[in-house]
Amino acid sequence: RDDSVRGRPALYGRLVWRRRLAPDLAAGRRPQLSLLSAQLLGRRSDAEVLLDDDRCPGNLTVGGSQNGGCAGPDRAFSLRLRPDQHRLGRAAPDDPAADALVGAGYGAAGERCMAISVAVPVGDETADRLIEKLVPRVEALKVGPYTSGKDVDYGPVVTAAAKANIERLVQTGIDQGAELVVDGRNFSLQGYEDGFFVGPHLFDRATKDMDIYKHEIFGPVLTCVRAQSYEEAIGLAMDHEYGNGTAIFTRDGDAARDFANRINVGMVGINVPIPVPLAYHTFGGWKKSVFGDLNQHGPDAFKFYTRTKTVTARGPSGIKEGGEFSIPVME
Repeated sequence: RDDSVRGRPALYGRLVWRRRLAPDLAAGRRPQLSLLSAQLLGRRSDAEVLLDDDRCPGNLTVGGSQNGGCAGPDRAFSLRLRPDQHRLGRAAPDDPAADALVGAGYGAAGERCMAISVAVPVGDETADRLIEKLVPRVEALKVGPYTSGKDVDYGPVVTAAAKANIERLVQTGIDQGAELVVDGRNFSLQGYEDGFFVGPHLFDRATKDMDIYKHEIFGPVLTCVRAQSYEEAIGLAMDHEYGNGTAIFTRDGDAARDFANRINVGMVGINVPIPVPLAYHTFGGWKKSVFGDLNQHGPDAFKFYTRTKTVTARGPSGIKEGGEFSIPVME
């Protein structure tokens, strides 16, 4: 079966577990390659080749590495500020924000942990202008097999079950009162009618009590939740149970600093829609978007393999008379 036609992007999935290999090997440790990663995200044969190499002894395990993933689905929020917002100054231009949201929301068919799934425009004027910019961009997205190269914006979702779940949540959003301004439900690709392709969807006027906001759709669906103030907008992200990534689009430095300092989310972008840091920084979320006490990559990748040893010592000219019964014993 051609994975690029029926299921996952062939290379992206392999990247997910391969990016753990460099810290493992640099630390001289066995790669903790999970059976799930090898079979579903990449290819088991790739893992077996590595593990059969005498230079890299290791084993396949049923779980992932200690700090290799999240306990549940992740949420990524994007916040747009209205031009007249008190003390926040002018918002960023609409076009860059709209382009960023489309790329981050629909790239890889929305099936990546850092995909933007919710956009929060502040103020109805900003929201109306943002939707006006988003609609033609979303409608123009090209869906097809990844073998088509640059002529395709995104391809199929990973399984038939994933496609069915996306379609179910889209219908739930409609039933609960969200406005579906771009409807991709009837999408069909000639020659690939049995493929796992899902058309692009765009919701507006969703609310935080709707399932399309509370649950991760994990597909080519972007949901706009309108906020009337900056405090309401930042509260949406801060009150949510997940906290993987978030971004703010603004020209105001004070707003950007306040957002970055206050937000309880692991990875923050300022006019950057997918705030994935370079590999020498750590990668990981907060709240229910993290498993374990360390992140991936950077210093934390080596802390995972590090045992701390603390030695308290003094020279032979130390204690001469009697014992000492208080801590610290060194003064």
